[in-house]
Amino acid sequence: MLFTTITEDLQKVLKSNLPQIMILLKKNPAIAYKTIGDIGKKVGKKYNIELLVNFPHRGKIENFDMYGKQDLSFLVDKEKKRFPIDRNIIKEKAKEILGDVKTEDAYMYEDKEGARIIFNDNIQDKIDILPHSLHIWYEFTEPVTEFCNWLLENVYLMKENKS
Repeated sequence: MLFTTITEDLQKVLKSNLPQIMILLKKNPAIAYKTIGDIGKKVGKKYNIELLVNFPHRGKIENFDMYGKQDLSFLVDKEKKRFPIDRNIIKEKAKEILGDVKTEDAYMYEDKEGARIIFNDNIQDKIDILPHSLHIWYEFTEPVTEFCNWLLENVYLMKENKS
């Protein structure tokens, strides 16, 4: 449930800063974007990850309701090149939880490995899973959230701190 915890925390902090962000967007979009990025980094630090809030397409920054609910990157351990479990298990789990998705190997060079999950045959709607990072370029639907919770626990070996 760590993915849920992190994203809900991020959404709460972004929402509390939304009035300031909206003003900044009108005055200086670059500063608004930096502010959003700083919020993501601050939230991620609490969970010992680098959390990046991305706006990959023009106009997404104006979609306030979706802040923290899509297009996030979790940088977990920049040194890792291999998954702790077989890559095929990750792809099988994606199909089990997400249903009709395309799975493929990705970023397979320099002794690195990765996997990509593609939704609706649209390369822009995807999840990139690398040993050191997770990049979700899709809305966090219930199945996506379930899959990302599974990834953080079983691929990134992150445990929720119960204290």
